[in-house]
Amino acid sequence: MIASRLVGAMAATVALTATALANDSVLKCVEDANNWCMQQGDYANTRYSKLDQINTGNVGELRVAWTFSTGVLRGHEGSPLVVGNTMYLHTPFPNIVYALNLDDESRIVWKYEPKQDPSVIPVMCCDTVNRGVQYADGKIFLYQADTSVVALDAKTGKEVWKAVNGDPKKGETGTSAVLIAGDKVIVGVSGGEFGVRGHISAYDIADGRRAWRAYSVGPDSEILFNPEKTMSLGKPVGKDSSLKTWNGEQWKLGGGGTWGWYSWDPKLNLVYYGTGNPSTWNPAQRSGPDGKQIDQKWSQSVIARNPDTGAAVWAYQFTPFDEWDYDAVNEMILVDDMEVKGEKHNVLVHFDRNGFGYTIDRKSGRPLVAEKFDPVVNWATHVDLDPKSPTYGRPAVVAAKSTFLNGEDANTTDICPSAHGTKDQQPAAYSPLTKLFIVPTNHVCMDYEPFKVEYAAGQPYIGATVSMYPPKGSPNMGNLIAWDASEGKIVWANKEQFSVWSGVLTTAGGIACVGTLEGYFKCVDQKTGKLLYKNRTPSGIIGNVFTYGHKGKQYIGVLSGVGGWAGIGLAAGLTNPTDGLGAVGGYSGLNSYTALGGSLTVWALP
Repeated sequence: MIASRLVGAMAATVALTATALANDSVLKCVEDANNWCMQQGDYANTRYSKLDQINTGNVGELRVAWTFSTGVLRGHEGSPLVVGNTMYLHTPFPNIVYALNLDDESRIVWKYEPKQDPSVIPVMCCDTVNRGVQYADGKIFLYQADTSVVALDAKTGKEVWKAVNGDPKKGETGTSAVLIAGDKVIVGVSGGEFGVRGHISAYDIADGRRAWRAYSVGPDSEILFNPEKTMSLGKPVGKDSSLKTWNGEQWKLGGGGTWGWYSWDPKLNLVYYGTGNPSTWNPAQRSGPDGKQIDQKWSQSVIARNPDTGAAVWAYQFTPFDEWDYDAVNEMILVDDMEVKGEKHNVLVHFDRNGFGYTIDRKSGRPLVAEKFDPVVNWATHVDLDPKSPTYGRPAVVAAKSTFLNGEDANTTDICPSAHGTKDQQPAAYSPLTKLFIVPTNHVCMDYEPFKVEYAAGQPYIGATVSMYPPKGSPNMGNLIAWDASEGKIVWANKEQFSVWSGVLTTAGGIACVGTLEGYFKCVDQKTGKLLYKNRTPSGIIGNVFTYGHKGKQYIGVLSGVGGWAGIGLAAGLTNPTDGLGAVGGYSGLNSYTALGGSLTVWALP
């Protein structure tokens, strides 16, 4: 039977206690499992659905129910939303939004096609992707490539308001999905490869007026850190916590992009998000005046902020003085009452690009677990979790893999993971059935040669040549894994020929579903990883699997359309192996398996 529309006592209690903070329209929508109201599935980023009509016993009987062509090529990330009887579908640039009537053969109710200057395309780092629209208060919120945040009337598609969040001429672009927290629309910015100083901003949901902006790096007044009240590893950050970790005014080009996923704990009223790489990729240009390493806070970090004011409550830096482009923008998944080392915690689980899976107490920001979620990770041996240690919270870097110690214009080889990280933005999912996280991963290493680069507004500010390839002796470039975050260990792992660049869905039916870069849609048993179903789609999949219920029937769908960083060679027609920040050569084999195309495929039981 399809899951009912009952709201449990616990969910009702949360809604009541958070009335003053939460957006009631989103909470009400999410509580109905027949909807898919958020890109993340819920505010906790679990990507778990209570629907159970499709389960481990019958998923092998799935059949294609219907398809829809988006009319756009290049990489299709994110997923559609389903609110009641309407599906809202987005595309890569030019960021078209369709509203489809599920009661009438998915007829197009309205189409919104923004008019954007195509000059934004060359300053989009890794394909012209968009991670999807969001819903609240009868509006659909789109974050366009040109950084326009647009509120559309959900019934008509007409613009309600528009706010400009950045300047593409400086390299600032929009690729992420916004987060609705109470009466605020939270949104970040892309552009770390162009010397952009990352920021996160809040806009009023009713009229689009900007309420606050918090930068990732810079003065306390601009990053909204309180020297005495903002904490890191259990201690106040102190005055100028960011400025004193930069050389001169390099922070003004400091990176720290905020283009990933955001989550929200309504009880604590905290929004959690990650920041990206410091600029440039050449660490020698970011060293201190004495030529030594300096942390460059708060790039490569998770920051917890009050969504009403933007004030930072705590921050934790995963990769100080990044030398490998290990952005920390990946999703923060919130789970309550997880037992870690004999004590229960409300945690934040984060699978970082640097290859370590972190379990963090989300109230204090203290790391509880940090372990490699791919055994080949070799740039660091471990993360120091001893609160009494002078290196508490820091990774122990292997000198031979340090692109800084090896020097400018020197090629450091066999660094694992590659700049893609052991996982990029493709989101993992959590299942309360098994208490496991199902994680799409990259199994890729790299050579990395930094070089001096000069800054020019709107021009690439990278300063490194990168080549990517599978780990030595490994034929595969990806794994789908199950992770026990309480202990930091892999429970099972399925090899994939290419990186798993699709977001995972878990359901009450005991299944986990994901897409592959070749274009396969796959469902496995959450407990064992056993393959239960697979079906080929028209193009490679970098979209996120989603599910919904309609007229008593459960459906599962995914956007296909190869592209993104992994598929940038196909998407942009690149052939030089080091183009696409090193991805073109590593994924050249994709040409033999798939081609460009944008479409939605939806499956159901017969």
